[in-house]
Amino acid sequence: MTRALTRIQEFLKLEASAGLVLMAMAILAMIFANTNLASVYSGILDTNVRIGIASFEISKPALLWINDGLMAIFFFLVGLEIKREVLAGELSSFDKAALPIIAALGGMAVPGLVYYFINSGSPETLVGWAIPTATDIAFALGILALVGSRAPLALKVFLLAVAIIDDLGAIIIIAVFYTSELSTNALILALLGFALAVGLNRVGVKRAAPYVLIGVLMWVFVLKSGVHATLAGVMIALTVPMKREDGDHSLLHHLEHALHPWVAYMILPIFAFANAGVSLTGLTWSDFAQPVTLGIAAGLFIGKQIGVMGATILAVKTGFARLPAGVTWRHIYGIAALTGVGFTMSLFIGSLAFGTDDKMNAVRLGVLLGSVVSGLFGYMILRSAPQKKSVAENEAIES
Repeated sequence: MTRALTRIQEFLKLEASAGLVLMAMAILAMIFANTNLASVYSGILDTNVRIGIASFEISKPALLWINDGLMAIFFFLVGLEIKREVLAGELSSFDKAALPIIAALGGMAVPGLVYYFINSGSPETLVGWAIPTATDIAFALGILALVGSRAPLALKVFLLAVAIIDDLGAIIIIAVFYTSELSTNALILALLGFALAVGLNRVGVKRAAPYVLIGVLMWVFVLKSGVHATLAGVMIALTVPMKREDGDHSLLHHLEHALHPWVAYMILPIFAFANAGVSLTGLTWSDFAQPVTLGIAAGLFIGKQIGVMGATILAVKTGFARLPAGVTWRHIYGIAALTGVGFTMSLFIGSLAFGTDDKMNAVRLGVLLGSVVSGLFGYMILRSAPQKKSVAENEAIES
């Protein structure tokens, strides 16, 4: 129990500091996009990179290598985290998982409905309905860290669990709604690779190299199949062994520990720099009222609060779940606001929904606006929360 608690604290500390790095890279991207460096910024992202052997090749702009390639490693880490939490973490039992699952489902459904309602008169933009459903773990935990001792550990664990379920929901959404025309042959090869990795797990292979090699091949096949390539990262992660031998850490724990700093301090900052560059040239108030921008911003700021808070109150009042020890309703409301910090996942889903379409600037504007306002509002709510649990406040809502 002590080891698990220590691991959670180390994870939260890493994610919190990584959130601050993400903020810095997002600001840097804005500087590049709105100064004389704009041509350099776009030139780097538009540079074509080709990898090929004979007639087989993958040729993409640098931006897509980042979004399809580097982000596959991010999703691999997400897959490892989900597997660990489900088998031995905060999602391993009904008592632990009930509240964050319900909160996360509310936090995905309501923002999507808000976006859909605002864009109902603009059918061509409805494809972006999933953009405000996502939460950025690193950003949200980074802001929560600024609150200090006013945020009990149980609250941080609750936010982490909600965000992980949110990530799982985003993975399902990407697989179901953002898949282009399928190449059956390539998909079959990817599934054969997955089956081979499962077989390695079953026969007790506990070395990383075979899984990594199969994962790279699966990434290529999934990319060619029409399903988004990042899902290969999640698929191979689910096959990584988690069983321990002789008290040593499992392969899953070793990989998660080794990859986490690289993802937190290199891959996600690169993604943030490549995708957060909003051009403010010629920006007017009417740009904020565009259906895409308004739908995303309102979905993140309003939809997330209503969805997470409403679902949590419903779960607790019906006796289906309980608040974590030491957590008040003010804490929960602050967390509901912080889940509106979409950033990484929202920008990623936006790139899938609109690609290089001219609406991407509206997507970036909406994501940044909704995330910044949600982060500031959540911070103010949590900053004003009492440092000790208010029993009377909890009993008033639960009764």
